[in-house]
Amino acid sequence: MPRLIVLAYSGGLDTSIIVPWLRENYDARVICVAADIGQGGDELRGVREKALASGAEECYVEDLREEFVRDFIFPTLRAGAVYNRKYLLGTSTARPLIAKRQVEIARAVGADALAHGCTGKGNDQVRFEVTFATLAPDLPVIAPWREWNIRSREDAIDYAKAKGVPVAATKEKIYSRDANLWHLSHEGGNLEDPNSAPKGDMFMLTTDPTQAPDTPEDVVIGFEAGTPVSVNGKELPPVTLVATLNAIAGKHGVGRIDLVEDRMVGMKSRGVYETPGGTLLYAAHSELEQLILDRKTLAAKDLIAPRYADLVYEGRWWTTEREAYDAFVTVTQQRITGTVTLRLYKGGMTVVGRESIHALYDERFVTFGEDDVYQQSDAAGFIRLFALPARVRAIKDRELAAAKERVEPAPELATV
Repeated sequence: MPRLIVLAYSGGLDTSIIVPWLRENYDARVICVAADIGQGGDELRGVREKALASGAEECYVEDLREEFVRDFIFPTLRAGAVYNRKYLLGTSTARPLIAKRQVEIARAVGADALAHGCTGKGNDQVRFEVTFATLAPDLPVIAPWREWNIRSREDAIDYAKAKGVPVAATKEKIYSRDANLWHLSHEGGNLEDPNSAPKGDMFMLTTDPTQAPDTPEDVVIGFEAGTPVSVNGKELPPVTLVATLNAIAGKHGVGRIDLVEDRMVGMKSRGVYETPGGTLLYAAHSELEQLILDRKTLAAKDLIAPRYADLVYEGRWWTTEREAYDAFVTVTQQRITGTVTLRLYKGGMTVVGRESIHALYDERFVTFGEDDVYQQSDAAGFIRLFALPARVRAIKDRELAAAKERVEPAPELATV
């Protein structure tokens, strides 16, 4: 039996009731690790005191915002990774980082077990435990949702009340949320019906598009080697840059995603995500790549992107596969430097400008006017070679058809 368990702790419903449950069922000391990944002060305010009041021996609150954006969000952005055509991987990117820090603290305090509050139906259990298996294969993992007799969030609320643990969730408004600097996810409640529209008061980061400003706003995003570095000409550190874009895009109702996604465990689930700043960054980064990368490199990168997305979604961050993809992406990003201008208006976003010293677009080559760098007569030879396979196929088909006519008797003679 473990004597000291380190628990990944958020202060939400699931992890709040795990502290007393672990102490009762394992007779063990519990140390909590809460990660600040930009979910906001309100969510973390009093989290340590809450953990201690629930029976934890200690609660470490770790500021991981800079590392989260710099080492997890931006590499995923540079890869162009998008899961299920829409999801910008806000929760997925955070879990390997949180689990890594949890392992580091477990080693420091001499823990002999790790625990998390992920349910047995979700993806996060996989993401945490794949990281644990990679970084701490010797430590057993306790996952209460796979052991206890609590079967619903309603049961969890009743248990919390019985143990005197305060939680924000209620049976009337029972969304399961995950927040960080990159996004805010919403699951549960009426969203479990994929045909039920999200309620207006559910959204917290983005304005209702119908109530957004009546005047469009342009925002200029600058990149260096594929990494966003400035907003409207002002250089900003990673955390401030994302927060700034969240505010701008959120004001205009940009960044809402309603998705029925494929979970790793085999089922489909419905979630609504708010990723305002991330939506702008993905659009701008993609547009800059389109301006700079050659056709074949862009196509190769588009093959890598969904594989990278699957890797992140499945929690396989600490793998050779990810390192290899990053090496490829890094080479493709060497010239991705420039600016993209986006126009935001009532939930919509359009690209209105892009500029780079590395742009492969050159007016001298595409102009319909007279030029001295492109000989239009050269196109005839190019087209002849480009069409050669089709030409050869057509010639062969005509030769075979002619030979067949010479060999086969005419239809009227065949009946004699």
